[in-house]
Amino acid sequence: MEPKETEIIQAAIAGDQTAYREIYQIYEKAVRGRVSGYFKWKADVDDVVMESFQKAFVALKTFDTTKEFRPWLLTIATHTALDHLSSIKREDQKKEGILQKASEGSDGDAEITETTPEEDVIKDEVHTRLMQYIDELPSLYKDVMIKYMIDELEYEEIAKELDLELNTVRTRIRRGKQHLSEMMLRGEVE
Repeated sequence: MEPKETEIIQAAIAGDQTAYREIYQIYEKAVRGRVSGYFKWKADVDDVVMESFQKAFVALKTFDTTKEFRPWLLTIATHTALDHLSSIKREDQKKEGILQKASEGSDGDAEITETTPEEDVIKDEVHTRLMQYIDELPSLYKDVMIKYMIDELEYEEIAKELDLELNTVRTRIRRGKQHLSEMMLRGEVE
């Protein structure tokens, strides 16, 4: 890290609001570049960028100043993007359920469509990319991450299905996310 960046980060750790703004200005493009490939809507990218910086600023006191700041921040951004993707998928599934109930109630007279073919292609590409990364995870984390990110099961459901302790599931999901973010940082499985 350059001395000026180190000073800015030290100032931010000390609570200097100007330093927070400087960090945002220095790293905003890198964070945006990291997360933009996962979302089709600019609003989602904007949300993830802001949430990533919020999480980083809250956790700043835990940052090891002997290490590089950029990879630490981009790891937070990747975790935030993955969490956001999961929440989008959950919302989509809820909408699909509502739409299915609505179409069943209409006796099949009209078909309700939610997305355009282009949106479906983009969603499929994001899903495929995520699956490629998950497939490269060590087997210890792969099953848990599939159930968490793809099947969107709650921790308790995963523990029951895989016959694991709840804390083991939490640990494996946390470590699985860490492995995913490291692979994404290195650009593996493109």
